[in-house]
Amino acid sequence: MERVLVSWSGGKDSAMALSETLNSGRHEVAALLTTVTRDYDRISMHGVRRILLEQQAESLGIRLEEVFITMDASNAEYESSMGKVLSKYQDSGITSVVFGDIFLEDLRKYREERLSLLNMHGLFPIWKMDTNELARGFIASRFKAITTCVDTKVLGKEFVGREIDEEFLSQLPVGVDRCGENGEYHSFVYDGPIFKKRIPFSLGEKVLRENRFYYCDLIDR
Repeated sequence: MERVLVSWSGGKDSAMALSETLNSGRHEVAALLTTVTRDYDRISMHGVRRILLEQQAESLGIRLEEVFITMDASNAEYESSMGKVLSKYQDSGITSVVFGDIFLEDLRKYREERLSLLNMHGLFPIWKMDTNELARGFIASRFKAITTCVDTKVLGKEFVGREIDEEFLSQLPVGVDRCGENGEYHSFVYDGPIFKKRIPFSLGEKVLRENRFYYCDLIDR
């Protein structure tokens, strides 16, 4: 059985990719690989507190490997920090990283090019799946997730801090990808079939950052 890393954002798509990987019977997950912004002590982009990330990993029963970057980190800083961590695993014989990407060709190409420099490669278990079916399958499988960030160019403040359920999907405007694959929204998964226990939290304040993105703080309990 091949040992792999899973790129883990704490959100819906990475949870579906992890679930597919675990259910395949072909891979053993050595660690969850998560980028954390050191200045905020939160998951980069998603804005989720690091303590909730750690509780996710504990509930999943999988080692957490955090890659720390600074606020407003450049691509060079990100690539250097990520490369050091990946090299450590590559030296131990791990050559594959699982991603929850669905259809962004440029992003997949970028990942594959960076990994190839380390003689590693990417696995994309939900690639090219229909995002409407994926989102509804996520809900039908009894995963539970809440939106933590929305892009106000396409979604209003009322969409952040909401449960991802059938009502949420039905209210998304035309043109918004149901999985938020274009960055329309990000999420935090707090329960589901791959978790040993539910992650407890409460909703905090909603904050507008960069005059564009609304974040809903999730407070650990």
